[in-house]
Amino acid sequence: MLARMTEFSRSSRAQHPPDPFNPAREVAVRVLLRVLAGDTFAAPALDSALNSARLPGRDSGLATHIVYGTLRHLPSLEAALAPMLSGDTHPKTRAVLLAGAFEKLHLDTPPHAVVSEYVNLARGARLAPSGLVNAVLRRIEAVAPGELTHTEMAPWLADAYRAAYGEQAASIFADLLTPQPLWLSLSERGAQALEAEGSAVTPGPQGMDRVELSRPLRETEAFGQGWAQPINPASLACVDALGDVNGVPVLDLAGGAGIKAAMLAARGASVTSVDVLARKHDSARANLKRLGLRADFVTHDLSAPVDLPPVSHVLLDAPCTGSGTLRSHPEIKLRLTPQAVTAAAQLQAQMLPHAAALVQPGGTLVYSVCSVLPQEGAEVVARFLDGHPEFTPESIPEVEVPHVPAGPGLLTVPVDGIDGFFIARLRRRQEG
Repeated sequence: MLARMTEFSRSSRAQHPPDPFNPAREVAVRVLLRVLAGDTFAAPALDSALNSARLPGRDSGLATHIVYGTLRHLPSLEAALAPMLSGDTHPKTRAVLLAGAFEKLHLDTPPHAVVSEYVNLARGARLAPSGLVNAVLRRIEAVAPGELTHTEMAPWLADAYRAAYGEQAASIFADLLTPQPLWLSLSERGAQALEAEGSAVTPGPQGMDRVELSRPLRETEAFGQGWAQPINPASLACVDALGDVNGVPVLDLAGGAGIKAAMLAARGASVTSVDVLARKHDSARANLKRLGLRADFVTHDLSAPVDLPPVSHVLLDAPCTGSGTLRSHPEIKLRLTPQAVTAAAQLQAQMLPHAAALVQPGGTLVYSVCSVLPQEGAEVVARFLDGHPEFTPESIPEVEVPHVPAGPGLLTVPVDGIDGFFIARLRRRQEG
């Protein structure tokens, strides 16, 4: 077996010092190693690694492309490697080979250059036996086209996408394998500043802009001055589903890092954001300060009742599996199980009645999850409505992103860089 091949002799290595390699590939492999071990998610691991490495923009882009591309295509890459590896292949070796296989099979890098770079990386960074890397990457070929290469996800999850989107599923599978664009909510000054720096700004749905940056986002004037906020258009559609919130109190439940709270505050709402983790409030406050906005924060576990006065507008963007965000978080599809979906749905079913108790008579409750799975969306809301006749579903205003009906709500369609969200808008009946 190739996995049992050994490195060149120590004397040979001593006579031939390692050739140089692009540090972007080492960054990518070390990030993949952590993500594949389940220690972290790709986005924070990559951000941390790139901040430490201080690579030029082109190399940062290469590292990013390798990490996300490898994760998106991991099922078929592992299938291609399987005949040449034994079951006890070291995780470092596996990460090197996966990254090299992705670059050889899916990027335009010449095959000989891929082999040379990863052999030098394996030897120079002491990540893997270079002889093994050389032999495997020279021989590896893409697996035959079929269900695996078409979906790059577990069959049960692919079936769930087909059930949700029907004939659109094929285009969704293809779109989820392409790089995620950057979406920004921009002021007019923000758009002008980005364009003046050489960035390309293209208007998109929900008043968002699709941006190709000329430099890292945090180094732009627009971000520094608080004229730009990253958010996916489907996520913003959840905020817009509340309707006009100018001058009214709004509860942002399970608010997390406060991005939706910021969008609500920007629309003139008086926002109170509730989350179980106090540390998330700190990052939310910092972001609101950057934007010149404010909100109040409450730390509470929403699986229990909340001691807050009812208001006219409540948003519950519940914690979920994230199955609608596989383009930007491809590692989710590698970890997700039906058991995790069941657990998420149980938590959501606990939270929704507590959110509903905070809605005034005549008020509006929006329930959303960044999941396309019915157990977390339509089924949670349907069961809630069965036990709470004082609430009725309503049509959802201002949804510009592509969407399809889903029981008492809708599903946004995850194409063209838009995430898949379930959104339901419920009205509480007036008393008397």
